[in-house]
Amino acid sequence: MSRRRAAKRAFDIALASVGLVFGSPLILGIWARIKLDRDGPAIYAGRRVGMSGREFRMYKFRTMVMNADRIGGPSTPDDDPRLTRTGRFLRRYKLDELPQLVNVLRGDMSFVGPRPQVPDEVAGYTPEEREILSVRPGITDWSSLQFHNEGEILAGHDDPERAYAELIRPEKMRLGLDYARRGTFRDDIDILVKTALLPFRK
Repeated sequence: MSRRRAAKRAFDIALASVGLVFGSPLILGIWARIKLDRDGPAIYAGRRVGMSGREFRMYKFRTMVMNADRIGGPSTPDDDPRLTRTGRFLRRYKLDELPQLVNVLRGDMSFVGPRPQVPDEVAGYTPEEREILSVRPGITDWSSLQFHNEGEILAGHDDPERAYAELIRPEKMRLGLDYARRGTFRDDIDILVKTALLPFRK
C-alpha cells in the first residue's frame, strides 16, 4: 500500500469513527422515524462494485418503497413515485448516506472517491472507464458536488435512465477518471468542505 493510500485510509477510519460516535443520535433518530412507517426495514443494502471490481453491500437509509428496484431503474428523479415522504427529505439533505460511515470503516468505501455503481453499470464500462476501479469508491466526489441536484435534473423526463446517460454520465465519468488518476489529499479536503457546506446553499 502506498504512503498516500495508507494516510487516506487512516484518515477515513478516524473520521468515520468520530462521525459514528457523535452522529449516533441523529442516525438512531432517522432509523426510528423510518421504522414508524411500518412498511419495511430502515436500512437498504444495495449491491455495488468497489475497488478492483470487488462487489460489496452499500448501506443507505431506505428512501423508497419496498422492492423499488423491481419497479424502476437506479436513476431517481425528484418526482419519482417510488420515493417515500421521509425519503424525499433525507435525499434532499443527503442524510440517507449516513450509514455509509460503516462502509468506510469496513474498507469498502472512502469518504472521497467516485460514487460506486451497480454491477450492471460497471459491466458496460470501457477499458478506460475501468480505471475508476483503481481507487476506493466514495461517499462524495467532484461529480456529487456538480450534480448535487441530480434528481431535479432528471425530473420530468419520461425515461430517467436515458436522461442520466445523456445529461449526467459523460461528465460524471470524466470527473471520476480525473480523480482516480490525479486526486490528492488536498482535493479530498476541498471536496469534504464543499460537501459539508452544500446544505446551506439550498
